[in-house]
Amino acid sequence: MAETLKKALPNWSDKTLEKIQHLLADSGFSGRISKADTNVLAGSERVSTNELMLGLLPLARRYSRAPISNYHVGVVARGVSGDLYFGANIELPGHSLGLAVHGEQFALSNAYMHGEQGIAAVALTAAPCGHCRQFMNEFSPKGDLEILITGSAPVKLSSLLPMAFGPKDLGFQEGAVPVREVVLARPEGADALTLAAWDAAKRSYAPYTKAHSGIAIGTQAGRIFRGVYIENVAFNPSLSPLQTALAALIVAGETYSSISEVVLVEIEDGVISQQTATEASLAGVAAAVPVKRVTTKAA
Repeated sequence: MAETLKKALPNWSDKTLEKIQHLLADSGFSGRISKADTNVLAGSERVSTNELMLGLLPLARRYSRAPISNYHVGVVARGVSGDLYFGANIELPGHSLGLAVHGEQFALSNAYMHGEQGIAAVALTAAPCGHCRQFMNEFSPKGDLEILITGSAPVKLSSLLPMAFGPKDLGFQEGAVPVREVVLARPEGADALTLAAWDAAKRSYAPYTKAHSGIAIGTQAGRIFRGVYIENVAFNPSLSPLQTALAALIVAGETYSSISEVVLVEIEDGVISQQTATEASLAGVAAAVPVKRVTTKAA
């Protein structure tokens, strides 16, 4: 790993690389660097937090899975807590481009799954596409999220997305964060994986459809990765629970081949269902694994 880090971050000191290696080697690493560790790294390199985020982009890019475009994107988001969150693009081989996860979506969903209360900044190697600007708007309806682009001065999201269409246009004053839990009936006779999916569904963000849903991926080693549904006011940039769970699995260092079980928990008779999209997406990475669907009701 040391050689890989040196190649990704050639200008950083051995002391800093040793610290990063220690963080990544932790079996519980989930694509998050705490505020305390962020300050240690920034101090070691004598850079600002923004400069550190831009410097970490090559490391975040290592989590990219882009078999279609071969265009690898790395993203680092900073929460209002001061914690940093990695993100990268995911493409599903042989399947619709609409099932891809953009790097910004990956990073923001990573922050969301860690219970981040808000997003302060996002660092990227190039200006975000329109799809991602719209997705980021759900996390920063006022447009005050700071965009850090390599080689450019920081800008606010509002300057990249003028006259934005946001949650308030459909009658909602708040965006996706802070995470708010909804009350859903506990599935009867549920096993551990189903309960994990139910827990994820309770934390899903679905103000526009109320079709709350969550995913739990079980691996051969017994690990569980949760994913929540994150809606967007413009609908298309919404992130499915499986996409969120795959991002969590990848950033934790697991591979698609480790997937052994998948459980989807969603609202019974909802105006939309995640089942077909989940089955289609899963077919691109773990075709032999069936999707177990469990329904629940608002309690």
